[in-house]
Amino acid sequence: MTPCKIVIFGAGSIGCYIGARLLSAGADVTFVGRPRMQETLRQHPLVATDYQGFRSELQLQDHQYVTTAEAAAEADLVLVTVKSAATEEAGQALAAHVRPGIPVISFQNGISNAQRLQDTLPQACVLAGMVPFNVLQQHPGHFHHGTEGHLMAATHPGVEPALPWFDKAGLSLELRDDMPSVMWSKLLLNLNNPINALSGVPLVEELSQRDYRRCLAMAQDETIRLLDAAGVPIINLTGVPTRMIPKLMRLPDWLFTRLAKKMLTIDPVARSSMWEDLEAGRPTEVDWINGEVVRLAQSLGRSAPVNEQLTALVHQCEQERKAWPANGLLNALTQAST
Repeated sequence: MTPCKIVIFGAGSIGCYIGARLLSAGADVTFVGRPRMQETLRQHPLVATDYQGFRSELQLQDHQYVTTAEAAAEADLVLVTVKSAATEEAGQALAAHVRPGIPVISFQNGISNAQRLQDTLPQACVLAGMVPFNVLQQHPGHFHHGTEGHLMAATHPGVEPALPWFDKAGLSLELRDDMPSVMWSKLLLNLNNPINALSGVPLVEELSQRDYRRCLAMAQDETIRLLDAAGVPIINLTGVPTRMIPKLMRLPDWLFTRLAKKMLTIDPVARSSMWEDLEAGRPTEVDWINGEVVRLAQSLGRSAPVNEQLTALVHQCEQERKAWPANGLLNALTQAST
């Protein structure tokens, strides 16, 4: 295979997991992250596991995890996996080092991060990317992939030499020409992140309760109406047609369990990254998930009261952690929408 040096900038849970998979295939990977994670991976091996039984364990060398962006100077491909609030900071750090024309994939939540990154990296070619699956750090240095889906990114010839490495790692990367639709369709699924975070329970337990699913359906229906008004096509990213998901979510528990077996093929410990942020006392990405819907509504001269309320509730939990029971959260969203 063609040699390809891959630099992962912002190596937290997602970045460490993707990098670990690539390293397990023999790829040339350098992580750039915070000193705290660097120290963790000096003391512990880098472990990657998934819900289908994959496991790799590697002891990183000092040069494989660094804390400054100079490593990007030799990169053939840069993957940016920082939280949305750190997008400009990441671009500014990389700007002095990334070679002109090098592809930089924004593997971040939300809709606007690739453009925000491009604005700070004018010499690079920033591509929108999408990570559909959930990754949590279960133990220090151990990153677990708990849900289905494969990576996607905008089509660019500069990414093609890296594709065999992703395939060998069992982490296929699909290049697409319709990333705006991909990103919005993925965001429709990510609207469950705040609901899971507010619930305080694992994803399987949350999705097994109808009132939590009805909360998700309300947020999704509101977003679908806005996307239709904006003329944004919605595509299918799961085995269930995306437009059918809100209807499926509203079904009684017994029927939902029968019809959504594949949707519930989730590791029992899996939770959303937003839950992880709240538990750790960190700011969440709610402004780049539900907040994107609110901004879309404003651009259309409309409102998005359900997503606006979810945004507000998550911000309240950033200040004072609270677990919302299913009926309480449903009542709060219903009142906001009327």
